[in-house]
Amino acid sequence: MRIFKILILITVVATLGACTSKFKTYNGPEVTRVLIFKEQRKLYLMNGDNYLRAYDIELGFAPAGHKEFEGDGRTPEGEYTIDRRNPNSAFYLSIGISYPNANDRAAARALGKSPGGDIFIHGGRRPGDPKRPDWTAGCISVSNKQMRDIYAMVNDGTSISIFP
Repeated sequence: MRIFKILILITVVATLGACTSKFKTYNGPEVTRVLIFKEQRKLYLMNGDNYLRAYDIELGFAPAGHKEFEGDGRTPEGEYTIDRRNPNSAFYLSIGISYPNANDRAAARALGKSPGGDIFIHGGRRPGDPKRPDWTAGCISVSNKQMRDIYAMVNDGTSISIFP
């Protein structure tokens, strides 16, 4: 009986040790800015002028040009801020981008449309999502493993610049 209890205890400890949390901690230099280069499909985490990390990205299903209205499939371009976090995202983890700003709302209104919203940097595809490159509805996607790093490193209030 004693051996059985020890085996159960070892199994429980091994199982708990094998579980990995999607939440990481980061104690390195502060990320002061996120840079997105749509044409190169790259995301850079910066500390001042110093590059910290780079990631390959996927974009909205119509990647060329600035997002004009809800449903156009484009990823916004311009200056924004990381303004929220979603630990329960349908896309693993996500951090929100402050799109639309006042200019985005005015431009969409001039077209008689809604600018849309809910633009995030988020984890990878879910089952059933398109298998083609640039598959999101306007968000920026990285792998789930990369999203764990980004979620830990980037704080709300961080500037994000999205270039064509």
